[in-house]
Amino acid sequence: MAVASTAVGEGEPMKKLLENDYIVAAIRIVLGFVLIIASIDKIADPNAFAVSIGYYRIFNTTVILLIATILPWIELLCGMSLVFGVAVRGGSLLSFFMLVVFTAAVISGIIRGLDISCGCFTNDPKMDKIGWAKIAENVGLILLSIATYFSRTDRFSIDSRTTTSISSIPDERKDSLA
Repeated sequence: MAVASTAVGEGEPMKKLLENDYIVAAIRIVLGFVLIIASIDKIADPNAFAVSIGYYRIFNTTVILLIATILPWIELLCGMSLVFGVAVRGGSLLSFFMLVVFTAAVISGIIRGLDISCGCFTNDPKMDKIGWAKIAENVGLILLSIATYFSRTDRFSIDSRTTTSISSIPDERKDSLA
């Protein structure tokens, strides 16, 4: 019977990358700022954002208005979470799911031959058209959210100041917690 073996050091570069405090902080902050910037026009003009959503021809008016009202605030909160390092895993997980849904909507629009703005960073219907470049951009952002989620470093975050590991609790206190 053949046994699959893993080469020694396989995956090491990625592991080292995700353990580097500076790189992880940069990834987290870039992703956070992208989400914050994406939310600004949508929050400022939810009606125009609702029109952009409507161009996809996926949802009815009630759902469109609900999405246009709530989604930008979720993007803003996720972005702030990532930039400030508060609930980073939750913010990165939520950003992952949003980006997957956004990408699916763009793919749907491309397949159906729609010539529309994605509604991502601006409400201007002439700007930021859907296309394969938008999908590549979203895939890149999805990879950043995955990297942020699986990273175990929190050195440059508020989370690092608020969480306590069990190993940092004195032994006499550990006994009282049991």
